[in-house]
Amino acid sequence: MSQASGSIANRISQKLASPEFRTYLMSTHFWGPVANWGIPLAAIADWKKDPAYISGNMTVALCIYSGLFMRFALAVQPTNYLLFACHATNEVAQLVQGYRFLQYNKFGGNKQEQEQEQKVEEKPSTA
Repeated sequence: MSQASGSIANRISQKLASPEFRTYLMSTHFWGPVANWGIPLAAIADWKKDPAYISGNMTVALCIYSGLFMRFALAVQPTNYLLFACHATNEVAQLVQGYRFLQYNKFGGNKQEQEQEQKVEEKPSTA
């Protein structure tokens, strides 16, 4: 078993040391998607924030943007799976944000919040 794991580790280290891999690390096929991961990570972090601050227009724009770039990532040669994964994650994150936006602004989430605030304000103080 240790010989097999040693062989796997050896192959991985050879792959990482290869000129092709170093060229890949210095290309826009690698650094573009790495820098782009900030968008879906920010959207995922925003899931816990108040939906009142979600921009519906920006959410739609980012959904379209990610959909287009998912297609682009598969069309370029060589296929850029890192870029595809980034935009697929962003598409899901933006769809969740879009759902939260619609739930809050169109399906009564905002009204329920206002009603709860009014009930809290109406309670008489016992002090």
